[in-house]
Amino acid sequence: MIERLDQFMARANAAYYASRDPFQDFTTSPEIAQAFGEVLGAWAAVVWESMGCPAPVVLAELGPGRGTLMADALRAVAKAAPRFRGALQVHLVEASPRLRAEQARRVPDAQWHGGIETLPPGPLILLANEFLDALPIRQLVRRAGGWVERFVEDGRFVERPVSHDGGDVPEGAVVELGEAARDLVAALAARLAREGGAALFLDYGPERSAPGESLQAIRAGRYADALAAPGEADLTAHVDFAALAVAARDARARAWGPVPQGPFLARLGLFQRTDRLARSQPPARAAALIEAARRLAEPDRMGRLFNALCIAHPALPAPPGFEAAC
Repeated sequence: MIERLDQFMARANAAYYASRDPFQDFTTSPEIAQAFGEVLGAWAAVVWESMGCPAPVVLAELGPGRGTLMADALRAVAKAAPRFRGALQVHLVEASPRLRAEQARRVPDAQWHGGIETLPPGPLILLANEFLDALPIRQLVRRAGGWVERFVEDGRFVERPVSHDGGDVPEGAVVELGEAARDLVAALAARLAREGGAALFLDYGPERSAPGESLQAIRAGRYADALAAPGEADLTAHVDFAALAVAARDARARAWGPVPQGPFLARLGLFQRTDRLARSQPPARAAALIEAARRLAEPDRMGRLFNALCIAHPALPAPPGFEAAC
């Protein structure tokens, strides 16, 4: 069988998430530090207030993993913003039955969806952490005779000619097209511009995209051949934040960022929240909490490898963490 890379990636990741526990292969920010989900819950509460405190309001998450982020966010909101907690309705977008069961144990009052198109209408606040990087991409390569596109056949790349206006790039350069991510962000942006709200994305990728290939596979915590054994490894690629911001603006929404994850989380109070948590813990546990926060925010770790992007109704003010962004 021969299929385009994005088709191969979509099929492989669907099988992977349906049949395996992905957290045996990698660890996401909510699993690293509970303060991560808590400060995102506070972020959502402030955004809700800037929206005029609509009730009800949909609080949704894309790719909720084990439900840890949402559980931590709801716990923080219940204490710090009870009016928001009373107004929100939790909706999780998750296709995997295995992961839905995990999420139900942590967020029992949630409602589940296979895609954003079935989320209920009305004001929306949406969170998405490490979701876009698992969406399928295409890869085009500049050859001497023109552009070709990568297909997958029997565990290897094959190339077919394709029409593409890729600008002035050197021979051999690889351009990645994240059409699935752009389509999803455009659809969300159109909804937000029409019905109100904001969506926050935190994901892996540079602030500014450039030619190059970023497709990778993780199996058992180690890098693996992305084309071998589809469905047994997590396939990801860099998120093109600049393209997503353009897609949001084209759909008449406002785009804020991207900004590096480290400064973004620091502005939300990640370290202050972690210090408060650490004060009530034994020394070893307190040190572990502080180390986890540093792992998320320090520039030589996840602080610059990950970026934050917000798309929102054009009338909303700058969301928390994006005050200096445009």
